[in-house]
Amino acid sequence: MSKDALGWRCKFAVVAPSTNTIVQPDMDSLRIRGITNHYGRIHIPNMKVRSDKEFEDLVEAIGATLYEAVDRCMTCEPDHLIMGMSALMFWGGRKQSEERMGELSKHCGLDVSAGSFACEAALNLYDVKRIAVISPYWPISDKNVTLFFEDCGFVVKKFRGLKCLSPVAIAHVQPDELRQHVLEMNDESIDAFVQVGTNLSMIEVCNEMSEEIKKPMIPINAATYWHALRSRGFKEQFEGHGPLFKDH
Repeated sequence: MSKDALGWRCKFAVVAPSTNTIVQPDMDSLRIRGITNHYGRIHIPNMKVRSDKEFEDLVEAIGATLYEAVDRCMTCEPDHLIMGMSALMFWGGRKQSEERMGELSKHCGLDVSAGSFACEAALNLYDVKRIAVISPYWPISDKNVTLFFEDCGFVVKKFRGLKCLSPVAIAHVQPDELRQHVLEMNDESIDAFVQVGTNLSMIEVCNEMSEEIKKPMIPINAATYWHALRSRGFKEQFEGHGPLFKDH
């Protein structure tokens, strides 16, 4: 237990791209008493993304300064590291992502919660096999996300990649558009939905529509913060933030 006046139970370090405007308010809304979030920004420009090649350039830019952001966070002596960006932790499938996360954990000396593995853990709470995925990314990333989930034993039946034109533009996708994507994708072939991309604002949409369509809906920011809390042994269950926090 920390001696910190506000983070006396736990201090989370959260690293996210400098262009991301969603993950911080999302995770702050899920914070419980005695736990504090401390953000380190991975410096990237708001790059134009109009092709798979340009999306790969974006992923490389994030990876190039990731450890610098982690090192800055470490100066506040956090207890756990949360990855507030997701593409890199899907890349190459589950095995490569696990190795990448292990290297990061060894570097900083902390356990790490990443969205890819958090979504896997959340899906495993339910009796589901066939999933639909909503992503703000381009096809090259969608292939890597699909590979990761299939490595985990799920069948990706449908995938909706939004091909957002810049990192900042991801946060401009509105709830009504996301609801429409869910309605268009939903049918008897789908057991559950997963949303990836930490700058895509979908927690409230998932919470509302999970009741409407009666299927699990896993938004990545909620899953990642839930995973971090449970990994640290915090078992509080509470209303208003979806079934992960209410029931699990």
